[in-house]
Amino acid sequence: MNKKIREKTIPIAAMEEILRKSGAKRVSEDAKAELKKSLELISEEITKQAFEFAKHAHRKTVKEEDIKLAIQNYAKKSNF
Repeated sequence: MNKKIREKTIPIAAMEEILRKSGAKRVSEDAKAELKKSLELISEEITKQAFEFAKHAHRKTVKEEDIKLAIQNYAKKSNF
C-alpha cells in the first residue's frame, strides 16, 4: 500500500482529540502515533472479518451487521 495513503488513513489529529477527551492534558507525538497504529491494526482485523461475513452471505457489500458481528468476535477473541 502507498505509504502516503497509509499515513492518512486515520488522521493523527484525531488521536490527540481522543486522548484529550479521555482526560490527557498533554499528549506526546509518540503516544499519538502508537494509538493511531493500534487503532488501524484493530480496524483492519475487524474489517477483514466483516468482509468475510459479507462474502459468506453471498454479498459484495459490507453491512452494519457485518461490522457489529466482527466487533463482537474481536472483543471475545481479545477478552475486551
